[in-house]
Amino acid sequence: MSADPLGPAYVSRTMPMRDGSVATLVRHAAADNTRGAVLYVHGYVDYFFQTHVAEHFAARGYDFYAVDLRRCGRSLRPGEAKFYAEDLGEWDEEFDTAVEAIRADGHDRITVLGSSTGGLAVLLWLARRPELPVPAVVLNSPWLDLQGPWFMRTVGTQLVYLLARIKPQLVLPQGIPPAYGDSVHVSAHGEWDFDTEWKPLRGAPTYVGVLAAVRRGQARLHRGLGLTMPILLLHSGRSRLDITEWAEAAQSHDVVLDVEQMKHWAARLGPDVTTVPIEGGVHDLFLSAPPARARALTAVDEFLDRVDPADR
Repeated sequence: MSADPLGPAYVSRTMPMRDGSVATLVRHAAADNTRGAVLYVHGYVDYFFQTHVAEHFAARGYDFYAVDLRRCGRSLRPGEAKFYAEDLGEWDEEFDTAVEAIRADGHDRITVLGSSTGGLAVLLWLARRPELPVPAVVLNSPWLDLQGPWFMRTVGTQLVYLLARIKPQLVLPQGIPPAYGDSVHVSAHGEWDFDTEWKPLRGAPTYVGVLAAVRRGQARLHRGLGLTMPILLLHSGRSRLDITEWAEAAQSHDVVLDVEQMKHWAARLGPDVTTVPIEGGVHDLFLSAPPARARALTAVDEFLDRVDPADR
């Protein structure tokens, strides 16, 4: 482990991947570990910088770990395409490697926290790893279906599959709306100071190969995953996908994904799924304004106290 840019309370280690890329595992230790570990996985074209989330879990007795996926954040190397993947299953390698490291630190219970695309990826991984010691899963606005017109979820998806076989690095014209970055970054209308090379305010190229991988993963989820551990699915109270450029409502709605889709597909995750709407929340609920952020963290605390209490 080595020093991390987030400060002296954080350390990170580089994890070599079989394809020659690397992933990174960040750790923030609790002063008094009583509840095991949390493994956090970020979303699309993102990385871990949410120190307030790590510190919240640490105060509750969890050692907190976060993965920067290959070609993301700390793991991005010169010449690599940000967040590029042609199969979400390739990230199983960083998740498995992270679990090995966390177990080596003495933890036999690992709560998993996935955000957006990371939420989708960890659900698929856990469905392939039923033997893992995961007492609970928390999802922060997971990407469970393709937002937008019905045409794109049907004919458009088949076209994406075809293009991905021919030219997977073709860049699609539409990405994350600028309104989202502007709603959270301190340089515009938000309160968060993150690295805009690693998490661009104006989004980043969306590759056909990546979208095809996501759609295959979503199709697998729609058939049912059968996960047996308790799952908490948090989502904003409302979406406003019509907002692309800055508007005040971007700071109180999910302008990236459709929360109705999250609610619709929640039952396909497993038999024990709790969904909680966070009124006034943005897409990354932990980057919402203080009242909504507090509601999200409280919902997590109440859920974990119920399904995995400290005095078990």
